Amino acid sequence: MTQDELKQAVARVARDYVADRLPVGGILGVGTGSTANFFIDEIAKIRDRIGGTVASSEATARRLQGHGIRVLDLNDVDAMGIYVDGADEIDASMAMIKGGGGALTREKIVAAVAETFVCICDASKRVPVMGRFPLPVEVIPMSRAHVGRELEKLGGTPKLREGFVTDNGNLILDVHGLSIIDPVGLEDHINQIVGVVTNGLFARRGADVLLLAAPQGVETYTR
Repeated sequence: MTQDELKQAVARVARDYVADRLPVGGILGVGTGSTANFFIDEIAKIRDRIGGTVASSEATARRLQGHGIRVLDLNDVDAMGIYVDGADEIDASMAMIKGGGGALTREKIVAAVAETFVCICDASKRVPVMGRFPLPVEVIPMSRAHVGRELEKLGGTPKLREGFVTDNGNLILDVHGLSIIDPVGLEDHINQIVGVVTNGLFARRGADVLLLAAPQGVETYTR
């Protein structure tokens, strides 16, 4: 199977998961990226069951609206049953690196509100130790150089994501060369650097459910 076929397969399973577990009229959080896009196309088939969605990026909001799916402001939502999103890497503890699409801050906010975080990805994203995928760090523009120096002290090599500005008007430093053996500790440490908005480690709020697409089928893991 191609990677797109695996993404399509896991998106279908995630759609069925939502249909089975989200109450009719419930609020669904929706992530950002290529796998999330397949998921959006699938939930269009059950949009009448969904009371509304919260999008983790402007791009996701546009795609949802294009399917006639209602998009809500998170400030108007009191509770969210499920949040579905992909990951760039995920380890056995269900901690993740996210932010390859640059939406890490909004993704982290939506995940914090959701009762259940469902990660959807293909088997290539499951790793014993995270860090091969560069860790995104969203920074206030004037702090770029300072944050970069602090990240170098942690053993990483930060590189500015050229030509990219987040939906929040900030920059992304992608940190290469890390071996992340303490995801929670590193997440906390980086977030304490002045000028950092947040980083792409989702360890304190990891996935509750992992739907993992492999050639033999989609496997389900729970934390």
